Order: sequence, then C-alpha cells, then structure tokens
Amino acid sequence: MPQPKSRKIAVLGYRSVGKSSLTIQFVEGQFVDSYDPTIENTFTKMITINGQEYHLQLVDTAGQDEYSIFPQTYSIDINGYILVYSVTSNKSFEVVQVIHEKLLDMVGKVKVPIMLVGNKNDLHMERVISCEDGKALAESWNAAFMESSAKENQTAVEVFRRMILEAEKMDGSVQPGKTSCAVM
Repeated sequence: MPQPKSRKIAVLGYRSVGKSSLTIQFVEGQFVDSYDPTIENTFTKMITINGQEYHLQLVDTAGQDEYSIFPQTYSIDINGYILVYSVTSNKSFEVVQVIHEKLLDMVGKVKVPIMLVGNKNDLHMERVISCEDGKALAESWNAAFMESSAKENQTAVEVFRRMILEAEKMDGSVQPGKTSCAVM
C-alpha cells in the first residue's frame, strides 16, 4: 500500500451552520446537539479512498460573518476548503459568498479546491435556500456541491471524501477514470 498522504482541510462558514457538527460526525460518528461556539479546533482522521490512505487534518474554524478578517493561517498549507451554509438561513448563504471572495483574495489562486455544502437539509419546513440555488452558486465558483445533514449523518463522510477527491484532481494526482502507470 502506498504511503499515507497528509491533507489539511479548512471548514469555513457563518456561525451555527453546522461546521463542527459535520466535522465531529465525520471524525467521531456522533451528532453533538448542543451549540457551543467554536474558537477553532483541529481534528485528525485516517481515511482510505481508492486504495490510498490519507491522514486528514481538519481545521474547524470559528463562525465568520461578512466583517470577519480572513485569518492568514487559513491560506497556508491548506489542501482544500469546505464552505458550509445552512439551507435554513439566507444570511449564512450570503456570508458564505463573502467568505469565498475573501478566500480567493487571500489564497491568490484562481482555482482552489472548494466544496460548497448546504447543511441542515433535514429541516425541510424551515428551508429557505433551494438545492438548485446551492448548485448554481457552486457551479459559478467551479466548486463541488453537496447538501447534507450532520444530524442524520446522511453525508458527513461523503462530504470529506469528495473534498479529498477534488483536492487530488486539482493536484493532478487523480484523473477521474484514469489509472496511472510508470515505466522504469
């Protein structure tokens, strides 16, 4: 088996959209019901994708708003960004767009591995952002898109799996549907 690859992913978004819930659901397999604002946490987890082992470092960031200064540390050694909004909050959808702008300004790359996640899709009655709106925004960014529910653990693992694949694709390490071979 090849050496494990280390990947660092930052999870960004407005406050109380479920960044920590999504991360903890992925790392520990449990849903944390109480809301305790995050300052910043880092989690680690090993995951195997397509026979390649990855040592993930997940930076669960403090909730940001449109006035937050984008911390410089979020642009160093980060392999991918998961931008989370809540499908029940217009404000979080607006803020995630501001965060995306700041991210591109800070990172300076035109194409950064980004995944947009509409969280809390289990709250059907409170939904204000349609799946189509989320998809359209992600497409305009050239980013991957998914909806999830950290509470119902519908897609927590898949969110991080897809993020790794997006980062690898951009890295040039993984070509969808292609296998690599080397002649020595």
